[in-house]
Amino acid sequence: MTHKQANLEQVRQFLPEWLEESRKEAASGEVASYIPELSKASHTALGIHLLDKDGDFVSSGDCGMPFTLQSISKVFTLILALMDNGEESVFERVGMEPTGDNFNSMLKLELVRPGIPFNPLINAGAITISSMIKGSSAEEKSARILDFFRRLSGGSQLTVNEAVYRSELETGNLNRSIAYLLVENGVLNGSVEEVLSIYFRHCSIEATCSDLARMALVLAGDGTDPISGEELIPRRYVQIAKTFMITCGMYNASGEFAIKAGLPAKSGVSGGILSFVPGALGIGVIGPALNAKGNSSAGVHLIERLSQRMDWSLF
Repeated sequence: MTHKQANLEQVRQFLPEWLEESRKEAASGEVASYIPELSKASHTALGIHLLDKDGDFVSSGDCGMPFTLQSISKVFTLILALMDNGEESVFERVGMEPTGDNFNSMLKLELVRPGIPFNPLINAGAITISSMIKGSSAEEKSARILDFFRRLSGGSQLTVNEAVYRSELETGNLNRSIAYLLVENGVLNGSVEEVLSIYFRHCSIEATCSDLARMALVLAGDGTDPISGEELIPRRYVQIAKTFMITCGMYNASGEFAIKAGLPAKSGVSGGILSFVPGALGIGVIGPALNAKGNSSAGVHLIERLSQRMDWSLF
């Protein structure tokens, strides 16, 4: 038995107990309410699914609960934009640095020249990335994104949650403000409403923890799905995505998460977290109650404890 397999067996033994320990952390968080549909999620829910490269898995808690990807989708739209346009074109319009600001801030777009978003994982960056997906219409671009996500999740029939999409469309005025400022700065081309429809749609793609874990496993395999053997993403673009996940993936708590968990990860305001152990495991978590930084209170606690107990940190 390899060290990795022994790890998964040990996880299987202790995970239910560890998950219930972490579930208590939900009491300190709040379910996102600025997108009204998200406020309907269970405050105390917590679920996790871990998948290894042989297809063996361990899951616990509310792992079958569907949720929208929200900002987790930004990792994969970045990868698709890189595949569509190449590295040079993408990084002419989006930077590579953490901001230290909230994910929906537009402060540095105005204050720091040349006025491009600091990175692809904040809202300004992800809106710009959405405009760079190839296609002749917003509908075609959204369809390509959904198809790409389905392939990464092993053929799962992911769909857009239309109620969440409409909720985002109706309440997304801060994102509209960001988009118009990007137009003013010469970063964003085309119709703001069309670009935002693409952005809101990929944020509203619904998944479960097992879907997230399968998508994460492709990243853990440097772009090759270890279960099917199919290369889905060039290795270089996984390197780029992985670096952004470490430096920016948990908003302005990314440094703390890197110290405590030491794993690439991306969170979303639905309470989802996608993470992975390179070469070994994909991890999907849902815990809708969020901490002050916008990350799942119980989910962060669970991944940090798992990583510490199983010695998964990259550092």
